[in-house]
Amino acid sequence: MFLHSEKPALPTHLTTVLFDLDDTLFDHIATARASLRASAGPLAFFQAIDFEEFYQLYSELLEEYHALLMAGRYSYEEARRLRFERLLAPYWPTATAAEIDHFVQANQLHYPRLRQPIAGALALLQALKPHYRIGIITNNRTVEQEEKLHFLGMTGLVDALITSEDVGVPKPNPRIFEVALQRLSTRPAETVLVGDNWQADVLGALAVGIRPVWLNRLGTGRPLPHVAEITSFEPLADALRIIVAPS
Repeated sequence: MFLHSEKPALPTHLTTVLFDLDDTLFDHIATARASLRASAGPLAFFQAIDFEEFYQLYSELLEEYHALLMAGRYSYEEARRLRFERLLAPYWPTATAAEIDHFVQANQLHYPRLRQPIAGALALLQALKPHYRIGIITNNRTVEQEEKLHFLGMTGLVDALITSEDVGVPKPNPRIFEVALQRLSTRPAETVLVGDNWQADVLGALAVGIRPVWLNRLGTGRPLPHVAEITSFEPLADALRIIVAPS
């Protein structure tokens, strides 16, 4: 919590703060990297590969199959099996179906064990909660995202969880943002959205009149200089000033 002298002025027109979940509140990147290392580390091929290239391929395949999953092309289990099969093919071409299945199962065990929050995320929500309604808009399955919020200790801080599974469309489709506004009884002008994904979060929010704050943890170039940007939730006072700043 803030000392009284450190607490930023809270604008009266802002009523609602929306957040993305993965890589905004929950550190998927760090968790996925740790899980991949734990899963592949015991295998012979892992000692001779460039891990950054291995992780980059994993990330690309995750994005590809996540989109297909959300479009209903595959079940969750099918999408996961196919992406790991393609991930391992260039590095372990002799892997049998049973060996690939074992790798998938190992990663499923390691990922929840190695989960990590984004630094400062919980303190940020705790500081916002007394003053604003808090919503989560996320492109993922509802049960999985509910479990992440429980792990993060944020369930009681969130007024509404809006998932692409429930709404039927992913960000940046305007419909998912409109549903969030309806559920939280707010208007775009009274709302800010914090997210790490430029297209899904920033451009999606702008398209419906919500002010975005880009969480740019990787330090990449900002395509639109007028969009507010933060690189971390720490120090808390600095992050809060930007998030709740008047439009």
